[in-house]
Amino acid sequence: MWPSGGLPRYRVKGKIPIEHQFQTGKALCVWGDAGWGQLVRQGKYKDGRFADELVEACASMIRGWNPKPLPTWITCVPSLRHPKLVPDFSQQLANKLNLPFRVALKKTDDRPEQKTMANSTQQARNIDGAFALDEQQVLTGSVLLIDDMVDSRWTFTVVSWLLLTHGIDNVFPVALALTGHS
Repeated sequence: MWPSGGLPRYRVKGKIPIEHQFQTGKALCVWGDAGWGQLVRQGKYKDGRFADELVEACASMIRGWNPKPLPTWITCVPSLRHPKLVPDFSQQLANKLNLPFRVALKKTDDRPEQKTMANSTQQARNIDGAFALDEQQVLTGSVLLIDDMVDSRWTFTVVSWLLLTHGIDNVFPVALALTGHS
């Protein structure tokens, strides 16, 4: 369900049709946990890039998961705060999985981080109208949608809806880390 009152900028409300919902996704780790979680934190806030070990681990996770139907390309959730971080990781992951990568989504304006929102409705409204699709970059078939962290899941919901309403068959979300806010 969209939040009570819907998302006015995207002109959606009520139940999200099944054909506009993302498929079950995966996360590599929990934010800050020993191992991968520490590497995600270090990459995001210290190194400005994610370690090659995270690319390899994520590729291995996806191969083991083997989502069906198999994704035919990769895109990612854009960020204005860290504009190269997730696209660079996604490109490396695409290379490792032998899939094309496209920057099919754009962030239209800066918003507060989802983790600063007090509840689910605020999180949803925080991203209402914050993303747009670059239709020239969209490929056909199923897509892996990559993000570094997942807090509320509203970002995955909204950008998946954008992709699915423009002809994508399936969206499989993949996050490097789940935060403790979910």
